[in-house]
Amino acid sequence: MALKRVLSGVQPTGSLHLGNWLGAIRNWVELQKTHETYFCVVDLHAITVSQDPQLLAKNTLSTAALYIACGINPDISSIFVQSHISAHSELCWLLNCITPLNWMERMIQFKEKAIKQGDNVSIGLFNYPVLMAADILLYDTDLVPVGEDQKQHLELARNIAQQRVNSKYGTNEKPLLKVPEPLIMKQGAKIMSLVDGQNKMSKSDPSDFSRIGLLDSPELITKKIKKAKSDSYSGLEFNNPERPESDNLLGLYSIISGQSRDSVAKECNDISWGKFKLMLADATVNSLEPIQAKYQEIIKDDACLRQWINIGKEKAEEQAQTTLRRLKKALGMLPPQ
Repeated sequence: MALKRVLSGVQPTGSLHLGNWLGAIRNWVELQKTHETYFCVVDLHAITVSQDPQLLAKNTLSTAALYIACGINPDISSIFVQSHISAHSELCWLLNCITPLNWMERMIQFKEKAIKQGDNVSIGLFNYPVLMAADILLYDTDLVPVGEDQKQHLELARNIAQQRVNSKYGTNEKPLLKVPEPLIMKQGAKIMSLVDGQNKMSKSDPSDFSRIGLLDSPELITKKIKKAKSDSYSGLEFNNPERPESDNLLGLYSIISGQSRDSVAKECNDISWGKFKLMLADATVNSLEPIQAKYQEIIKDDACLRQWINIGKEKAEEQAQTTLRRLKKALGMLPPQ
């Protein structure tokens, strides 16, 4: 029986952080053992906002290296760069032409980001969900790991595949595009900011102290955790709506230390914030040490890293082109001789 296919990716905008690792990449490492896995560095999504070109290229390589350092095996999983496969952009255009405008106008994330960017908001940011749909549908993806904030984007991909493509150009017996299903990863699915326990940890947050980068030094990690927002209560606990920072940091400690939530809740029930933060800092430094050491090995061997990316690209492109040709034929695109 063929393995279920999984696709996911992260933008190469700045260094990956704990939220990326614990909420996504660590789960990918487990998924590759039981699924056919494709993991891309989504640089086309990154340019929906202004980027420094040299830094973007550097971060693209760094992100691929961190995938491997975190445990993604390039001999098992396909690791590739989104822009290296032109079918992503080409399928995005085809889907643009069959996706109703009012579907796009409902997308919550665009509305939120547009408010922040004002007059600088781009058409690319508006169209971001269609490109994401193209990413997913290109690979006949069975499952897409998503958090709560991405479920609407996946639902758009499902609607495009079923209502705009399969129902018009395919048949029930032979659909043109596979309709993907969400794969909700529960533990660590949403790591919150160090400066606001009610907002997700994000690379776009202007404060570097809101997140812990996977490549942060031990000294910087300790400094950030010491400065993390706390409250005036003694001891830490879960599930108190008046204490989001307690819930966030205690949950982070549970995941990083490998202990159950019940165990850490009992351990930290009556300790001070100062003592707890030192415990969390030590656990975080220790957990990131092997990743950082492996990353340094990988990033120094540029030729080997690029070879892994090229191998992943060749496998991914074969599948992408197969899907693209199938849809172009259905839409009446004249094939080249």
